[in-house]
Amino acid sequence: MSPPSAGRRWKQQLAGGDPQVGMWVASGSPYVAEICAGAGLDWLLVDAEHAPNDLRSIQAQLQAVAPYPVVPVVRPPGGDPVLLKQLLDAGVEALLIPMVESGEEAAALVAATRYPPAGIRGVGSALARASRWNRTPDYLATADEGIALMVQVESVRGLAALPDILAVDGLDGVFLGPADLAASMGHLGRPDHPDVVSAVATAIDAITAAGVAAGVNAFAEDAAQRYLDRGVRFVLVGADVTLLARGSEALATRHREQQNP
Repeated sequence: MSPPSAGRRWKQQLAGGDPQVGMWVASGSPYVAEICAGAGLDWLLVDAEHAPNDLRSIQAQLQAVAPYPVVPVVRPPGGDPVLLKQLLDAGVEALLIPMVESGEEAAALVAATRYPPAGIRGVGSALARASRWNRTPDYLATADEGIALMVQVESVRGLAALPDILAVDGLDGVFLGPADLAASMGHLGRPDHPDVVSAVATAIDAITAAGVAAGVNAFAEDAAQRYLDRGVRFVLVGADVTLLARGSEALATRHREQQNP
């Protein structure tokens, strides 16, 4: 029996067991993605909203991390169903869609990841890596159940619509973005502001109570632990580019201090 797909594994991991700890992969590099894939984390978020990723670079990163026991989740720049169709055909099986602010948007995203009659995804499996170019004989019949879909709530409007979003069938998780939420609340650059922290905590409680997996971005270790204690099922605790930036800065500082004691 072949191992479950990344989407199925992600659904299983969100449903039970330990919380899933991951990091951003924002460099656009398959080489860096592979390094991160072997680090022992549960998941990687390949970002195309704020990072220089496109369809080809995302596919290359999926290929680079495929041999590793880590789930690659992809965040596209938005929920355009044409782009989602391309990503799904390229083999993306776990999606995180940013800036969702209504139940209608969430329902449209579910439809974009399902074949008719359940949704609107176009059928092109003969051309697609996802079906191994139709070498997976039951792909069309089983594809829908193998796609994990999460939406990102990161604005005051999104929080207000959270009950409607949670009522949408077909969502596997709701991820909270404190940085954009802080900006939306008038606290730009302050995801640690007490009002933001309180809003995130309240949202985690609502998501969990609805039986949906809650996730959050939390680079600060104390914030990550606070949200894990609150019941989040998946969390991002760092990024490839920030690790490189801070690490290289620390390296340079150490050597400057040695040269100029």
